[in-house]
Amino acid sequence: MITDRIEIPGHGGHALSARLDRPAGAIRGCALFAHCFTCSKDFHVVREIGRALTAEGMALLRFDFTGLGQSEGVFAETSFTTNLRDLELAAGWLAEHHEAPSVLVGHSLGGAAVLAVAERLPQVRCVATIGAPYDVELVRELLGGPDYDADGTAEVRVGGRPFRISKDFVSDLERHPQRERIANLGRPLMVFHSPQDEVVPLSAATHIFKAARDPRSFVSLDGADHLVSRPEDGRFLGHVLAAWAERYLDRDPGA
Repeated sequence: MITDRIEIPGHGGHALSARLDRPAGAIRGCALFAHCFTCSKDFHVVREIGRALTAEGMALLRFDFTGLGQSEGVFAETSFTTNLRDLELAAGWLAEHHEAPSVLVGHSLGGAAVLAVAERLPQVRCVATIGAPYDVELVRELLGGPDYDADGTAEVRVGGRPFRISKDFVSDLERHPQRERIANLGRPLMVFHSPQDEVVPLSAATHIFKAARDPRSFVSLDGADHLVSRPEDGRFLGHVLAAWAERYLDRDPGA
């Protein structure tokens, strides 16, 4: 696997820090990854997915959303809507420099994001989610009732780390019709979820699977935590994902 360090123009002119994992030879197709809420492109499971996809001849573009990781911008000024815009811009970079993404992969809230953005990316052939919420309102429930300051922001703790979010971030979540988007996805869907997920309950995967139309698949990440932090779980996920996605590289979107 070869990894290129790149920057992508994000929404509002902020540079997004990104990595392109690619095989040494010809690229058969490209995948785009959306990381979990307040996470980054460099989490162990993301790198494992990159290794597995490149072994099948695919490239993986992974990036930090605006205000997170090494990307520019202020996280408190972002929302689910701006995340979708960042994904669109990343997909546009792939299309300009290599080819439009054939595969979308998203972890946790990133999974909700790829389900939402797929309708805007006609070249996508298949979509995979990892520990994703069915309804983005679940994120609001997980955040609880933040005590907002006079500037409309509040500090919340996610994974033991403090972050500032805005009232707009929370209210924006309610504007996205995820149920309808899943039902109208129009692409093969793979749902990965752990029965032991301590953040997003397994019932979310059940709802996503029931709302989607065939062809759809479900893989249990038995024993994994929400972040899929154990190396063996990440390798398993990557291998299964790569084998599944490879089947759809030569098919027309929506076929």
